[in-house]
Amino acid sequence: MDYQYCVVGGGIIGLATAAELAARDPAARILLIEKEAGFGRHQTGHNSGVIHAGIYYAPGSLKARLCREGAEATKAFATARGIPFEVCGKLLVATNPVEMERMEALKGRARENGIAFEEIGAARLREIEPNIAGLGAILVTATGIIDYRQICEALAGDLKAGGTRLLTGARVTAIAEDGEGVTVTTDTGERIRAGRLVACAGLQSDRLARIAGLAATHQIVPFRGEYYTLPAAKSQIVKHLIYPIPDPDLPFLGIHLTRMIDGRVTVGPNAVLGFDREGYPKGSVRLGDVAQMLTFGGFWKMARRNLRSGIDEFRNSLSRRGYLQQCRKYCPSLVLDDLGAPGAGIRAQAILADGTLVHDFLFLDSPRQLHVCNAPSPAATSAMPIAKMIVDRLEKQA
Repeated sequence: MDYQYCVVGGGIIGLATAAELAARDPAARILLIEKEAGFGRHQTGHNSGVIHAGIYYAPGSLKARLCREGAEATKAFATARGIPFEVCGKLLVATNPVEMERMEALKGRARENGIAFEEIGAARLREIEPNIAGLGAILVTATGIIDYRQICEALAGDLKAGGTRLLTGARVTAIAEDGEGVTVTTDTGERIRAGRLVACAGLQSDRLARIAGLAATHQIVPFRGEYYTLPAAKSQIVKHLIYPIPDPDLPFLGIHLTRMIDGRVTVGPNAVLGFDREGYPKGSVRLGDVAQMLTFGGFWKMARRNLRSGIDEFRNSLSRRGYLQQCRKYCPSLVLDDLGAPGAGIRAQAILADGTLVHDFLFLDSPRQLHVCNAPSPAATSAMPIAKMIVDRLEKQA
């Protein structure tokens, strides 16, 4: 064998998994393949940079545990590597009586999950955030901000220093498994033999699984998270992250105000259907992605169930005024000219054949392969304990 392990995917999950493999066996021969020229170029590098505390997740759930562990691991890793981060806290703001009721349920979850928080009344909210309006809020003090691309670069540096081969600019075109290992072919013409393969391919996870001959019945549907950057004059508009109280009937958190570690403040993201899995500029369309999506029966079943919210998201995507109204619910001083430079991330939403949105982990495996087909949000925060879980699962296959 050329390598004991081949990891496909250079986002934060793939890098953390390779690092965990190397930590458990420093002598292991490991190869990591990434199709882009660098690391963290897709979901990892286009997210909001939040170190989540885990308030949203069901008490006792795997996601809740991984988020708490991941937040601590991320902060410890950043401290050890000199990567800047800030624990600025997050305010979940209720703007109407319905949201006040929902806030009570969130407080219950926080208590059961052991997450420290402070109940904030309207007067106290005005005092600590003069530009934010609401009937009440929850302050989650442990929430932080960071640049996960810097985490990726540090992980890649550690891997390279430890002897892991990092192959960038190479797309996997074929995977063939036999009784002894896996043969991986890339578009550069290289053929690689490895004893085990771990795929952490994010937006391309379903396609890579099918290339490997695994029976993937789900499909990745891209959802664009579009946001705007506020002008520099408004970079001090908030001291905390400002989130709405989420609607439990919707799969996404809603538009919020996010402080970035580089000093910017963004508003967003929304969650609008994408037509290009890796097309970040607005209006991006890739015909192959569209055709695959529209010929998948699960997409239409999902679309029917979420038609109203989908139309609302498209309307706000097309209308900056509509988008602004969502922001003004809790930040009424914002005006249209404040919606500055646009940007977008793309979420790899796994959908099953019956139209179900997958909100949990989804794996496909074979004797020599393990494909991470869905790593639920907040995967960046939870990357390091997720990597431990992946390697635990890989070891049980052996």
